[in-house]
Amino acid sequence: MQNLSTQKRVLLATLLSFIFFIAYDYFFIPKQPLQEQNAKNVSQSTTSNLNTVEQGSSNAPALQSSSPVKPSDDSLNKIIAVVKSASYEIHIDALGRISKYYIEDSRYNDENGQRLQLLSLSPLPLELRFSDSAINDEAFKIPYTSSASSVEVGSEAAEITLTQELNGLNIVKKIKFNPNGSYDVSVLPSRDVEYFMTPGLRPNIAVDNYTVHGVLLQNSDESLEILSDDSVKSPEVFNNINILADSDRYYTTLFYSFNSPLNVVVDNDKSKDLNSIAFIKANGALSVGGYIGPKGHKELNGINPQLTNVIEYGWFTFIAKPMFKFIDFLYNHIGNWGWAIVVLTLIIRLVLFPLTYKGMLSMNKLKELAPKVKELQAKYKGDPQKLNVHMMELYKKHGANPMGGCLPIIIQIPIFFAIYRVLLNAIELKSAPWILWIHDLSAMDPYYVLPILMGATMFLQQKLTPTTFTDPMQEKIIKFLPLIFTFFFVNFPAGLTLYWFVNNVCSVIQQIFVNKLFAKHKSSGAK
Repeated sequence: MQNLSTQKRVLLATLLSFIFFIAYDYFFIPKQPLQEQNAKNVSQSTTSNLNTVEQGSSNAPALQSSSPVKPSDDSLNKIIAVVKSASYEIHIDALGRISKYYIEDSRYNDENGQRLQLLSLSPLPLELRFSDSAINDEAFKIPYTSSASSVEVGSEAAEITLTQELNGLNIVKKIKFNPNGSYDVSVLPSRDVEYFMTPGLRPNIAVDNYTVHGVLLQNSDESLEILSDDSVKSPEVFNNINILADSDRYYTTLFYSFNSPLNVVVDNDKSKDLNSIAFIKANGALSVGGYIGPKGHKELNGINPQLTNVIEYGWFTFIAKPMFKFIDFLYNHIGNWGWAIVVLTLIIRLVLFPLTYKGMLSMNKLKELAPKVKELQAKYKGDPQKLNVHMMELYKKHGANPMGGCLPIIIQIPIFFAIYRVLLNAIELKSAPWILWIHDLSAMDPYYVLPILMGATMFLQQKLTPTTFTDPMQEKIIKFLPLIFTFFFVNFPAGLTLYWFVNNVCSVIQQIFVNKLFAKHKSSGAK
């Protein structure tokens, strides 16, 4: 029974990865293909009753929109300022909000070749809402004025000042736009008044559910808290926050403040399918940094290294982060993301070679001992205790390790999951070519070549790997895995499929080498 138990462990280790793909496909992968296109711009002003909240209280203000407020004056729909740089173009509307953000980089163009516009749903970045309902209503009716209608951001930052004159209260927003894509905003009310400002609802571009959608918060101790949309049922207050980010798979809009931590309120917007919305809470003057754009490691690190924490990899972040840094290092020396993935795979295989080599030798030894194991099972059929004792003696005598075959698989599972998340989340792979027909490693292989090659090499590896299954059902399940994995990988990004294919090729070569070595050792021993 000990040998059967070992087989079940090997089967379980293999099926764990298979079950992961089933669960991921069912719960996370979209039923419609990824659409990277501009959503229809919903330019609507919203108002809310914001009740004062004591810090730490669970009674947060109701931030969700009650009903859209139709501007009584067409001037509220106008663009009052346009900010242009080599990498972005920003439009600011009459309510003092960033209403449009265009990326001036052809890598991020939509499927029609048009530049990408990240903002489509309100609340929009820099929108203010006030706890006092009378002030709040007035704030959505009176337009801001701008110190300039157009500014250019070159090698130096450019500034504009927005002013709103309410009844007994003046609001001044000073915004400095930096060449690196970030901006600094200071809100200066003429008197102390409680208000809330949002970085905006997350970009609605890469709508795919590959990543957790919701609000990411970084505490002052650099620990992270992620509030997914479905987990936010009522308003929650968070203090001592350094980063407040709302993101889709590839893009983000965020606030950050590392010198003066922020107080944040998170709620859900029931009018928009429970999308979580977040605001920073202030009373009086407020200064924060902001960013809208791709979640590229280079872009975020250039603003502040801590902002790279917005690129979140899930459970295996502790493996995935150094993995991305290493593949980025390889890319900087190779110049091609596809070949960087190939080299990364080869290096991982070399590092794991001693472990996998021992595992393959163990599997060969177990196969060789299979007839003797069957004899013991027949001899001690009614005495499991004696059977286990004699089987362990048999394994010890021949230097076979019953766990040796599944240990390499178990070790590789977290590594694969980490690479899986890296290659899914890395916007650096967007529009990154490899060779021939692969022009975008973040998209599926258009001709299904890589998934088919991946399945074929997985099947070949399976044929070459010694097995000792005594249960026909287990053997059938294992035989169907290459076909099932091929279907699952059809819609996966080409970069991820390339990794798995190269990994299989390495396994095939290594298995051929071990089989020949074992056969040679066996024949020399027979002589």
